[in-house]
Amino acid sequence: MDGVGIVSQKEEYIRKPEWLKIKLNTNENYNGLKKMMREKNLHTVCEEAKCPNIHECWAVRRTATFMILGGVCTRACRFCAVKTGLPNELDLQEPERVADSVALMNLKHAVVTAVARDDLKDGGAAVFAETVRAIRRKSPFTSIEVLPSDMGGVYENLKMLMDARPDILNHNIETVERLTPRVRARATYKRSLEFLKRAKEMQPDIPTKSSLMIGLGETKEEIIATMDDLRAHDVDIMTIGQYLQPTKKHIKVQKYYHPDEFQELKEIAMSKGFSHCEAGPLVRSSYHADEQVNAAAKQKQLMGEEQSVQQA
Repeated sequence: MDGVGIVSQKEEYIRKPEWLKIKLNTNENYNGLKKMMREKNLHTVCEEAKCPNIHECWAVRRTATFMILGGVCTRACRFCAVKTGLPNELDLQEPERVADSVALMNLKHAVVTAVARDDLKDGGAAVFAETVRAIRRKSPFTSIEVLPSDMGGVYENLKMLMDARPDILNHNIETVERLTPRVRARATYKRSLEFLKRAKEMQPDIPTKSSLMIGLGETKEEIIATMDDLRAHDVDIMTIGQYLQPTKKHIKVQKYYHPDEFQELKEIAMSKGFSHCEAGPLVRSSYHADEQVNAAAKQKQLMGEEQSVQQA
């Protein structure tokens, strides 16, 4: 795999590989959803993080990942396009507005993420938990995935969120251990692994998930080592996607991986025991999240049936 698809830094600004071209689609679904987000004064990671899949998700699948706790992050990770600085005061009505939007969209699966709020003692856990509860009240048949920061690694903060019982806990490892200090801000590789492990210990029946972006200079061996670390901490689902530099101020792409390489990585991940792995150039943490949680649930059911047969 090493050496395939490498481009020069100068070339990076001129063109991207064919498989990274995005089809724009601003149909009624896309425009209607964008209008609703503005009317409800809601933020989406789709827009704030300049996700390459926004047109597919908004215009075709009619799904969105809600970003709570405001639109300003207290961290300045070198890969992320979300605004950083001093955040605004908490909006305690935000959970209800998110829940109203989920109901209006009639979503089968809702993803709720947030900016990091290191200025808050609970890391935003209370608002996260209330958002989960609000969606449950208004859309009882919608499955809910949460994607928080490490919340400072504080046990009580994570417990507050897990006690609200989301259907899936997602926390991104982002990159391999060696590159973490250079890529992430105020986050550590080991803290993220511990965060995922503790979530599983608190609620063993809730699937955990993590995402890895590649193209930052990691090796194939480091990618596989990250898979092993995630599995050693009982992570169920993994997503792997191509890092795309959002602006010239952000860390540069070192390599564009070919779709065949992503397919190989997916096969390796599945051989490690993940219940599901989504891997591809445009895959992001919440890309096809509804399919991921369904696949994980099916895998869990099959494993349960196999155990019952063995016990019989």
